Amino acid sequence: MTTAGTIPIAGRVADLRPTAVNSILAEVRATPGPLVSLMRGEPDLPTPPHIVEAAAKALAAGRTMYPDNRGEPKLRAAIAEKLRRDNGLDYDPATEILVTTGGTFGIYAALAAMLNPGDAVLVPDPVYDAYLSPIRLTGAIPVPVPAEIVDGRFVLTVAALEAAWTPRCKALLLNTPWNPTGTVFTRDELAAIVAFCEQRDLSIVSDEIYEAIVYEGNEHISPASLYKHRTVLVNALSKTYAMTGWRVGYVAAPPAFVRAMLLILQQSSRGPATFVQDAAAVAVVGPQDSVAAMRAEYTRRRSQVLAALPHVLPPQGGFFAMLDLRELRVPSDIIRRRLLAEFGVVVVHGAAYGPAGEGTLRVSFASGGDVLEKGLAKLREALRVIG
Repeated sequence: MTTAGTIPIAGRVADLRPTAVNSILAEVRATPGPLVSLMRGEPDLPTPPHIVEAAAKALAAGRTMYPDNRGEPKLRAAIAEKLRRDNGLDYDPATEILVTTGGTFGIYAALAAMLNPGDAVLVPDPVYDAYLSPIRLTGAIPVPVPAEIVDGRFVLTVAALEAAWTPRCKALLLNTPWNPTGTVFTRDELAAIVAFCEQRDLSIVSDEIYEAIVYEGNEHISPASLYKHRTVLVNALSKTYAMTGWRVGYVAAPPAFVRAMLLILQQSSRGPATFVQDAAAVAVVGPQDSVAAMRAEYTRRRSQVLAALPHVLPPQGGFFAMLDLRELRVPSDIIRRRLLAEFGVVVVHGAAYGPAGEGTLRVSFASGGDVLEKGLAKLREALRVIG
């Protein structure tokens, strides 16, 4: 008679970590008393009614069968139209666009199709920490590129990229607007980054999920407009159309690379439900009034944050603001824990996103109304006491 052992766990899992938000949520659940959260990156705005109606119509029409794994033709055509309209980019919907189950899967599929074990990927520091585990799952290594705070914004310099580069690097993972920092890369900054990538034979994986949320004349520019043949453009409808739970996104890239990503998708998610894709097509090419209204609401909330809090780095895009508390010379996680335990305010410490984020806190204004007003009041009072 033999004794059954435990189910073996792959060694690669040991390199994975919960995201900062999930780790903090575990602490929040164990913290008594009323709490107010300025942490999560989920819009509190509803999905626009015409998109919901399109999904309901598709369901009623029986659009519940397996989807085309590449993405339904109607949605791929809509995405191609959107990329021409908003980004000035021309992609063939038949060969250069892949519909994915959210932007997260798009990033994973791009990395999995691109990287071999032992390769390396340059990632800006501070970095959206959910990028790191997909890189490690491929057997590759994330290489942080420290950013600097210059004139009230985080900047990524070519000098820092050069200092971090090694011959093992195969790609740069870029996010503009940049979560968590709020930076929107200018055309000149992107041109310098592209020139570096050309010189070092690097591809770019470009996460553009916050593209519609920009402020004060800042403009989202896709790296693909400068480096299309080596850029994998990743986007989703989650932020632009308040469709986080719908799990629908897309990737645009050269045909051979799209074919490689399709092989990965076919062995995993196989794409969003057909009725979801029908609704997504309506979102992308239908009325865009809701996008303008959303941007106006986030602009108002951004102003509310800037007026309420000291030491804010004014975000150029997205719905996060970074507080620069470096002068306190206290680890950001200690400040974050005090805010939670003593004042009932939930934020993310900047060090969760890398060493270059140390001394900062990330404050979300994805939720507005009473949540934002109460949270900002509590946070302002807490910072007065702490600092």
